[in-house]
Amino acid sequence: MEPKDIFAERISVEEVEEGDQLAPKFDSEGLIPVVTTDYKTGELLMHAYMNQDALAKTIEIGEAVYWSRSRQCLWHKGATSGLVQKIHEIRVDDDQDCIWLRVDVMGGASCHVGYRSCFYRSIPFSEEAEGKSPITLNFEDMEKVFDPKKVYGDAPNPTRL
Repeated sequence: MEPKDIFAERISVEEVEEGDQLAPKFDSEGLIPVVTTDYKTGELLMHAYMNQDALAKTIEIGEAVYWSRSRQCLWHKGATSGLVQKIHEIRVDDDQDCIWLRVDVMGGASCHVGYRSCFYRSIPFSEEAEGKSPITLNFEDMEKVFDPKKVYGDAPNPTRL
C-alpha cells in the first residue's frame, strides 16, 4: 500500500476539517505525532511519530508501525519484543496533524524500559515542586511487565540523549 494511493491532497481548510478524505499533515521532517492508548481502559501508553510509510503500513496490517527518529527507520512495534500493538481504531484530529491509535498490547507492555506505559513517572508541580532544583520525578508504576535485558540483550538504549 503506497501513501500516494491512500492519502488525499490538502486542498483547503474546509476539506481537511470537514471532508471525508484522509489528508494527513506531516511536519517539515515528514513526521506526524501519534498518541497511543489502551483500547479498553483509555490508558495513555506512548507517544511516537509516523512518516507516510509508517502510517500506510499501520493501516495496511492493523498493527502499529512507527518511524524511529533515533534509528531513522520504520519500527514495527513488537517485532523484537513480541509486544505487538493490535489496532482497534485509528483516529485523526480535526486538522489532520495528529494520529490517535487505540490498541490492544500483546504481552501487556508498550515501554522499552519494561513498564506497561511509557508514562510511568509524574512531575511534581505547584507547592510540591516549590524550592526543588532539579525537580525529582515521582515513579507512579513501580513494577515492570518485562525485563528489557532478557528481551533486548545488552543492546544500547535506542533513545537519544
